[in-house]
Amino acid sequence: MITPPAPEGSVEPSETLDADPPAAPAEPPRDNRYMIMVVSGLLALGLGVGAAALPVPYVVESAGPVFNTLGRDGDKPVISISGHEAFPAKGNLDLTTVVMTGGPKTPATIFDVFRAWLDPAKAVYPEELIYPKGTTAEQTVQQSEIAMETSQENAVAAAFRELDIPFEQKLTVAGLSEGSPSTGKIQEGDLLMSVNGKPVASMSVVQAELAAGAGAPAVVVVDRNGTQVTETVTPIKNSANRYVLGLLLASDFTFPFDVTISLDNVGGPSAGMMFALGIVDNLTPGDLTGGKHVAGTGTITADGGVGAIGGIAQKMIGARQGGATMFLAPAANCDDVIGHVPDGLQVVKVETLADAKAAVERLGSGKDTAGLPTCTNN
Repeated sequence: MITPPAPEGSVEPSETLDADPPAAPAEPPRDNRYMIMVVSGLLALGLGVGAAALPVPYVVESAGPVFNTLGRDGDKPVISISGHEAFPAKGNLDLTTVVMTGGPKTPATIFDVFRAWLDPAKAVYPEELIYPKGTTAEQTVQQSEIAMETSQENAVAAAFRELDIPFEQKLTVAGLSEGSPSTGKIQEGDLLMSVNGKPVASMSVVQAELAAGAGAPAVVVVDRNGTQVTETVTPIKNSANRYVLGLLLASDFTFPFDVTISLDNVGGPSAGMMFALGIVDNLTPGDLTGGKHVAGTGTITADGGVGAIGGIAQKMIGARQGGATMFLAPAANCDDVIGHVPDGLQVVKVETLADAKAAVERLGSGKDTAGLPTCTNN
């Protein structure tokens, strides 16, 4: 804010003492310097305010609301089951969220960023780290909705697999990664049938066969428009040091009964693990939590693997504010957990749905949870 200087006094004509005074001179023009300075100051202030309201290329993350996967969202249960016996559970298995200010959907201002920099409960990131350049608001919403839908399907599959409930999963080639070793051999739309003679019932079968081969050529059978095609593909290592075929695979599930997840205005894949836990609890007699308050976050694969997410520091704050005393964190997020755990919150690191279930069961049974794995600097 620019403060104009104190106004100068008006300049009056000098009084002339003369025995025979001349005619009174015309009134001199008013000094406009004060008005000019005031107007200039107001213009500068307006420009400053206008500039501060312009979007800046940053994203602010802050703690968002929590949702109990064992509870209700409005007038609907978050998780409902039809076609199979269910056991409504008590306690809390909260999924956590972050509020994102910035990016193509809700641009951030310089005021938003300055306030966030001064608030240890918030985080500020360059926009390009969160949203690829050129991403539109419509694309952001669409990608978030697709990720949420996929996470819900994976959560059902992971829960069923944890409870030994049979279901069918088909893996279809949705595309090939850049530099894929399958280029010219496997095509988009192919249905993956087997790898090295092992029927592909899940992604874990593919991963296990490639790992066992340690980079050796793999015999891959696909169904292409009703015709079986056999190809030999030499896998390569990805950034996670795993052998891959360079295929982008989409899952098509057939479940024996319906599980419906209802949650409005929440997107992305990070609720997957908590959805899966909620489904397990609803399909298991008794209360997994023993009435305790647990929160967590993490993506989930159909095989029950828990993956890293963003904004975990803010999610832990939201979990504690919501009343949780235990927080389930992906092991891959441990570096972001250390040094950011709120008082009164026990953080347990998990790599699989089975890990998460075991931790909640231990808490719910009243046993000592001090020995559960946590994130350390070691």
